[in-house]
Amino acid sequence: MKLAISSFVLLCHCLLSAGAHQVAFYVHNKCPFPIWPATAPNTGHPVISDGGFYLPSGDTQRIYAPWDWTGRIWARTGCNFATNWQPACETGDCDGRLQCNGLIGKPPATLFQVSLQGDKGKPDFYDVSLVDGYNLPISVTSRQISPKCTVGGCSKNLKTWCPPELQVVNNNGEVVACKSACLAFNLDSFCCRNEYGIPEKCRPNVYSKFFKDACPSYYSYAFDTPAPLVSCASKEYVITFCPSSWGDQHSSV
Repeated sequence: MKLAISSFVLLCHCLLSAGAHQVAFYVHNKCPFPIWPATAPNTGHPVISDGGFYLPSGDTQRIYAPWDWTGRIWARTGCNFATNWQPACETGDCDGRLQCNGLIGKPPATLFQVSLQGDKGKPDFYDVSLVDGYNLPISVTSRQISPKCTVGGCSKNLKTWCPPELQVVNNNGEVVACKSACLAFNLDSFCCRNEYGIPEKCRPNVYSKFFKDACPSYYSYAFDTPAPLVSCASKEYVITFCPSSWGDQHSSV
């Protein structure tokens, strides 16, 4: 009996230790349509939640990451995995797969980027980026809501306001995403590369200013300043796609 109790205590201790070394993301879909959230790790980090899953409108799914995980989370829209179509999703597609399994989604897509620092005893770092373009608004905060841990949503629906030259249109003629200037034109000056690969030479442009006006809490281009990077210490974060008032002129958190 003593041996059995000792084994049980050891098992509980191991489970608690494993939980202590994880961070939970509550992925919430407030869009009036289903989405397919996806995850991709940086090199050397594991795939979490198989790289992707289905999330109906109004639902929340809790996923776990190691406390030192670094990677990105985004949402795919307009997906149909019942056929062999390529791509399977209108936005954010990862080679037609439901489970991206480490693949990065096809831009344009709004990205939540995170570097967890729990193993170092330091706050985590994260941001929301439009450097690869936009498909859905995202808000992020700790589960115990704190202003210093929050990345707000957008004040405008970028699909409605997207300039024609940046628009991504589906087969029904609907704007489903908005490209970044880098993605649309592939110019060094917009992509902050080569001779423009330093902050002094890669400056805000008419398109990055358009993104910043609509979503002031997001990265609008590679050298956006002040850097909209959040530093927060938490074991639980809430990632909300389509924060409140989706579709309105003022759809913010």
